[in-house]
Amino acid sequence: MELGVNVPNFGPGTNPARLRDWARVVEGLGYDLLMVSDHVVITPDVAEQYPAPFYEPFTTLSWLAGITERVRLGTTVLIAPYRHPLLVARMAANLNEFSGGRLVLGVGAGWARQEFEALGAEHGRRGRDTDELLAELRRAWADTDDYGAGNIPIWIGGASPAALRRTIRFGTAWHPLRQRIDQMRDGLDRLRTMAASLDQPVPGFAPRILLRLTDKPLPDDDRVAGEGTVEQVVEDLDVLRELGAQSVVLDPFEGDPAETAWQALATTREFWRRRDT
Repeated sequence: MELGVNVPNFGPGTNPARLRDWARVVEGLGYDLLMVSDHVVITPDVAEQYPAPFYEPFTTLSWLAGITERVRLGTTVLIAPYRHPLLVARMAANLNEFSGGRLVLGVGAGWARQEFEALGAEHGRRGRDTDELLAELRRAWADTDDYGAGNIPIWIGGASPAALRRTIRFGTAWHPLRQRIDQMRDGLDRLRTMAASLDQPVPGFAPRILLRLTDKPLPDDDRVAGEGTVEQVVEDLDVLRELGAQSVVLDPFEGDPAETAWQALATTREFWRRRDT
């Protein structure tokens, strides 16, 4: 099972130098994936969770591709209705080519109503627009001589029935965000049942979980996966692997200084390496 990191490409103190440091830490610690988030207009509803500055993901990942060598690069998640499908197809294919085939495209329908309005996108159509983008990506990338996309994995974010159906229809993997273990187990059961009813194969599983280390154990009923002592976090990773996760992305951003997050990533990586050998 590969481990990744959701690197904060936003917030006070974020700049090219800090992002370069993040990339060096993630790759240097031996993580397998480096992923970033997506917002275009920092409207008030976005700023409550993702304060400015916010670096656009394709631009950021293109730059990070040039200063990394091994780590895979991805979006968690690209908001589908914000860009024309053919633009996404072109940018993703180019980034995949420039990075030597290292791109993972995580896609979601979005939520920030004010940002939708600022971009002239219809919030009420976000599900349909996401499906249309994914269908267009498939059509565009089928012409590999033009787009050169190869085989870009597509992870689908969200936990609604529509998101699960979208994963079965278009996705390489289901990519739930910051859930409890029992929620993900339930979602996987629903995904398998839905796939069987549609006579389709079950997609892979690649969750993004919180990483917040505590000195004392937290009650399992009160915590999401990845929250608690390092022993609890490693146990969560064990469970996720047993549930079939091919990849797990750790999300260390809680407003703390980057150095605190780097230490948590180093500690978790070391404990996981011991458990995995």
